[in-house]
Amino acid sequence: MVDRRLPPGTWAPVHAAMRQLLSPIQRFLAIQAASGLVLIAATVAALLWANSPWAANYHTLWHTDLAISLGDRTFARPLAFWVNDGLMTIFFFVVGLEVHREIHEGALSGLRRAALPLTAALGGMVIPAVIYAVCNAGRAGAAGWGVPIATDIAFAVGVLALLGRRVAPPVRVLLLALAVVDDIGAILVIAVFYSTGIHVAGLGIAALGVAAIALGKASGVRAPAAYAVPALIVWIGMYASGVHPTLAGVVLGLLTPVRAWSPEPDDVAPTSPASDLEHTLHRWVAFGIMPLFGFANAGVALGGASLSGDALFVFIGIVAGLLAGKPIGILLACRLGIRARFALRPAGVSNAGLAVTSVVAGIGFTMSLFIAQLALPAGPLLETAKLAILVGSTAAAVAGLVSGAMLLRPAVATDAEPTADDR
Repeated sequence: MVDRRLPPGTWAPVHAAMRQLLSPIQRFLAIQAASGLVLIAATVAALLWANSPWAANYHTLWHTDLAISLGDRTFARPLAFWVNDGLMTIFFFVVGLEVHREIHEGALSGLRRAALPLTAALGGMVIPAVIYAVCNAGRAGAAGWGVPIATDIAFAVGVLALLGRRVAPPVRVLLLALAVVDDIGAILVIAVFYSTGIHVAGLGIAALGVAAIALGKASGVRAPAAYAVPALIVWIGMYASGVHPTLAGVVLGLLTPVRAWSPEPDDVAPTSPASDLEHTLHRWVAFGIMPLFGFANAGVALGGASLSGDALFVFIGIVAGLLAGKPIGILLACRLGIRARFALRPAGVSNAGLAVTSVVAGIGFTMSLFIAQLALPAGPLLETAKLAILVGSTAAAVAGLVSGAMLLRPAVATDAEPTADDR
């Protein structure tokens, strides 16, 4: 009898290639899961300080002016501005890099692969917005309809991480892809609905910065430092135009090459500029900028929030949008897309996994807080919106853990060779 078994190590190159392809995603998910804990700590610290006898110091800190001077010109803004409009630009830059990578080689790289995340994200944005709009029609908080449309990837991935082996890897990748599309939608909403009157001159300045970056790329300039000044010009142009300046980060992320530069003779495994920058900045964003943003914005003075009048409907609209609207919208959109054969459910994503993902997607924290700052005026409405975001996101996290524990079974480790679908 002929021994038809393959020689030992036959699958080694395949496994190596799979590890190389999946390692950026695994690294991204691991960082997001860990950063969720830091974000929780920063949020709790802000809440405690804002409701302590030293609450005035908390608000004084974020309203302290920080100025940049150049000759006779001075640009002074509160510390909160430099966090929300300055440092968060780097956050949006990393978001732009993630979006660009997913479109190039990830879950959004083809229509068939992207159909389910696109469908799910669309449903998960429309239904919460409709719920909020219905609750607040004709009321003072009507402009806040964009608050419950967002998903916080750090918190969401952190919840899935707590479920351990109950969550199959394809479910985590689906959540990542859904959150990326969700970010794209939130960015478009900010640009179209929550930017002030557009000034063409500012857009012209931003266009000059973009042109300088394009020229540098075409000329083969590889040093990241060479693009610092053009990037700053794009930010200044966005700020002057009335478009929220953090969107400059998205533009810059999408402009960053996702293909490796032509390798030099000594290069062994060249990586793309987008991959290098994402690897370098991701930890700073996850463990520095996002917690700092949370610390600056989650300090809700419970005495300043209100559960009466128009503020009550803001609270109901946000909590209902995150806790009920997200899962209803995602599951309904997925069901319609799959039945219409437009969207295909990936192998390894069960109905239970999809259900848990839809619940966890209701954690809106970071992007919801960001949109609330733009949509609602300072005062009881904004403070109530922040409280609602915290309550809705916390409830969605708890519901995700409970539903995951009830619906998902721990995966059984196996040493079998990967199937064709796995490969």
